[in-house]
Amino acid sequence: MKRRAGILLPVSSLPSKYGIGSLGKAARDWVDFLARAKQGFWQVLPMGPTGFGNSPYQSFSAFAGEPIYIDLDLLVEDGLINGKKLKKSGWGEDPGRVDYDAVRKAREPLLRKAFDNFKKDKALSRFRNQNAAWIEDYALFMALKSAHEGRPWYQWEEDIRLRKPAAMKRAKKELEGEISYHVFTQYLFFGQWEKVKKYANKKGVSIIGDTPIYVSGDSSDVWANPGQFQLDADNNPTVVAGCPPDAFSEDGQLWGNPIYRWDLMKKEGYSWWIECIKAKLSMFDVLRIDHFRGFESYWAMPYGDETARGGKWVKGPGYDFISAINKAVPGAPIIAEDLGYLTPAVKTLLKRSTYPGMKVLHFAFTSWEDSSYLPHNYGTHCVVYTGTHDNDTTLGWIRHAPEGDLEMAKDYLGFTDEEQGVWCFIRAALTSVGDLAVVPMQDYLVLGSEARMNAPSTVSPMNWSWRMEKGANTKELAEKIARLTIITARAEMEEPKNDKKRTGKKAKRKKSE
Repeated sequence: MKRRAGILLPVSSLPSKYGIGSLGKAARDWVDFLARAKQGFWQVLPMGPTGFGNSPYQSFSAFAGEPIYIDLDLLVEDGLINGKKLKKSGWGEDPGRVDYDAVRKAREPLLRKAFDNFKKDKALSRFRNQNAAWIEDYALFMALKSAHEGRPWYQWEEDIRLRKPAAMKRAKKELEGEISYHVFTQYLFFGQWEKVKKYANKKGVSIIGDTPIYVSGDSSDVWANPGQFQLDADNNPTVVAGCPPDAFSEDGQLWGNPIYRWDLMKKEGYSWWIECIKAKLSMFDVLRIDHFRGFESYWAMPYGDETARGGKWVKGPGYDFISAINKAVPGAPIIAEDLGYLTPAVKTLLKRSTYPGMKVLHFAFTSWEDSSYLPHNYGTHCVVYTGTHDNDTTLGWIRHAPEGDLEMAKDYLGFTDEEQGVWCFIRAALTSVGDLAVVPMQDYLVLGSEARMNAPSTVSPMNWSWRMEKGANTKELAEKIARLTIITARAEMEEPKNDKKRTGKKAKRKKSE
């Protein structure tokens, strides 16, 4: 990987007119800002249809896209909806927050109107055929979820919950129109996203995607492929995923996701995972895999536990899995999220994988030790962050860090006031030897804890809802970021234009020699 820089900003956080970021002008304007700021990468969060708590890490499908990101103005341009209808809809009252309930309520009838007005064509049929391996199960799952008033699949009647052939045949026939609607929204999503990615790549910006290690329990993946997961005879989980008590939570994190049957997956050549990674890499230029350490060993607790304290470490698939991925997708551009409790075995697995790991500056300043997250301990083969979507913003960290940690950060980075401190963190990431440095946009905007993306182990309307306000990404800010990126050798140095004085000095030196 070349020495480069990028910015982390979820699609949902883009400023747009309709309550949430979208795949139209908002995305193109953002790419223009990145190009002006000399950024080589745009990192996003998972882009699947969000489920519980509006978390992108709890999606209804590992393969599908989130329909609420579909750009409505593009649908108006295509003649699929009436632009006047957009002005009459409620998109939420706070331009700095996503009101998911309001956005979904306003968008649903508009997307259905677009579906009614759409004339079936060969492109849609081709898209459906190309994605048949997952889209038919997903569309049927979403149609059934609507028919069951949004209830999770494990609360449906037994015959359809267990996918009995007669029940499946009946559901497909009765819900044919609803199934087609959900296929259509995926067609729109992927069509618009493809154009965004092409636009970004043309501007010299690559996109880093993100995939959770686990799928949501309430997903088409588990409902359609129960044999891939540790479930009982009634398709209820026997164990669920999480992580042990740590700095984020005294009780650990109880994610509740069902855990894979790695033994079966191994017999099948890890085909489900390979197809998932191939699908993601068709969407993105680089893929970050969340919770990489779970491939070495994972924290599992009995289904029904109220906290993660009662869990235990269980051996994962290890290098056998990584080797299968590397053989199926040679040279796969993958970033391993290797945060958390890192044993020697996890470090060995990361090294053998050849994937770059992550370094987070917020974790560096523990006043009692020489942390591996301090820049002087980095190697080049890593991705350096000030913080991630699970961290507070850097300004929030400065305001709330333990006194000893803050004093160490001040001494190490050389700052006295808060705003200066944020830029010192950014500069430390950019000047580090790590191949790639990624900074959340909230840090470039010097925002406090009110702009935090997620607080792990909490369910709150504040999580996943922050949006960048219109006009915040100014030309002046782009130029400031570009200057830092260039002088830290993360973008090409530009030749000075019409600098006669500099040219004259060069000529005089050459003559005297």
